[in-house]
Amino acid sequence: MKPEFSVSLMCMDFLDIKHQIEVLDQNVDGYHIDIMDGHYCKNITLSPDFMKACARVAKKPMDVHLMTTNPNDWIDACAAAGAAMISPHAETINTDCFRTLNRIRDAGCQVGVTLNPATPLSYCKHYLNRIDVLTLMTVDVGFAGQPFITEVLDKIAEAKRLREENGWHYKIMIDGSCNKKTFKRLHDAGADVFILGSSGLFSLDADLQTACDKMKAQFEEETGVKA
Repeated sequence: MKPEFSVSLMCMDFLDIKHQIEVLDQNVDGYHIDIMDGHYCKNITLSPDFMKACARVAKKPMDVHLMTTNPNDWIDACAAAGAAMISPHAETINTDCFRTLNRIRDAGCQVGVTLNPATPLSYCKHYLNRIDVLTLMTVDVGFAGQPFITEVLDKIAEAKRLREENGWHYKIMIDGSCNKKTFKRLHDAGADVFILGSSGLFSLDADLQTACDKMKAQFEEETGVKA
């Protein structure tokens, strides 16, 4: 499976959104939209209105990561704003998880689910057959720039093994500290999609196209796989 790259837009320069999206459209596979409610995690980031503005320019799909206490409150608004995929946290949906997953699918979006670093894969094992993307956090939720949690590597490998043993189809997406220092370990463990933020993309160069070129070169150098 060819590696894919999704850019965390919470890390971009908000004074240069239009130009940055035009550059990113030529270099990445999609956009990662973090929506936080200030309750599930102590931060407030992007919103459906932000997505609507981006959709006027962006040619690549947007995947939504709902770091919210009540994810069902956000599904319809995110779908209407142009989400291609919506991923609530498994920790927030297990009382009505099948209704939630069906609601995302009925809204016309691909279905994802996200796990915090300390949450075992067994927490969502009984519906892994229903999802399109499994996002595994390698940092705790809420803030960019946190250190990589190495214990998640075993969970990535386990997710890959379960997918192969059962013939499931989900992609394994990694959220948090995807960069030169971690690309090889993540790729070798079984990651398919890498979410790029400050350390993996935006801090590499003041010129975004140059930063994209550096990111791809680093990925290829570390993994031996063409980006």
